[in-house]
Amino acid sequence: MTDGTTGSGRWLRRHRARPGAPRLVCFPHAGGSASSYQGWARALAPAAEVLAVQYPGREDRFEEPLAASLEELADEIAAALPVTAGRPLVLFGHSMGAMVAFEVARRIERACPGGLARLCVSGRPAPHAAPASTVHLLSDEALVADLRTMAGTSDTILDNGDFRSLFLPTIRGDYRLIAGYRPDPEARVAAPVSAFCGTDDPHVRPREVLRWAEVTGGGFDSRVFTGGHFYLQDRLPEVVAEVARLLVP
Repeated sequence: MTDGTTGSGRWLRRHRARPGAPRLVCFPHAGGSASSYQGWARALAPAAEVLAVQYPGREDRFEEPLAASLEELADEIAAALPVTAGRPLVLFGHSMGAMVAFEVARRIERACPGGLARLCVSGRPAPHAAPASTVHLLSDEALVADLRTMAGTSDTILDNGDFRSLFLPTIRGDYRLIAGYRPDPEARVAAPVSAFCGTDDPHVRPREVLRWAEVTGGGFDSRVFTGGHFYLQDRLPEVVAEVARLLVP
């Protein structure tokens, strides 16, 4: 359960205030929302204050139009993030969220050098190494099949007509952002980067996440967890334990 929005209004949901603790800002996957990180606040208490990004077009922002581009999304989020001297700021992004977090990290470092303690990325190749995507062009049936493969499930909710009419446009819109993203091949962050992935992720292999080492001027480390693309749901205690370790300066 969240204790509401932060002073940054639309963009951030705070899952329990922890005054003075390091801030962990979490970026959801394509189609995901801030509520997907509710369990993290409990698991990381009292080591961190967890803020989850709420993209437009979902949950309490369902009526808002989706972002026009991933870069525009990053601009808005970076402007909303609180950067406080003496309070470490760590970003964690999964899948699409990894790319958004990377772009937000770049903007934070331009505006406030040294303001970012660490960037954690998950379930996504490095921006300059990611293959081109055309998933947003698939038919509804093919898109649902891709979601089943990625989730490793035959969940019948994907066959529900109401679900499809409500959520497939948002998911397709997020995939469109991914397809339209053109990262600067020379882009780097100064903060250290930690990259995570699942052993059986059909969209990213452990060796591919190692290329995140090429986009940081700080240290780099990686961790592979047992599971598929959404390993972090099944391995939550292990994942948050690793994140907690990384929160220590």
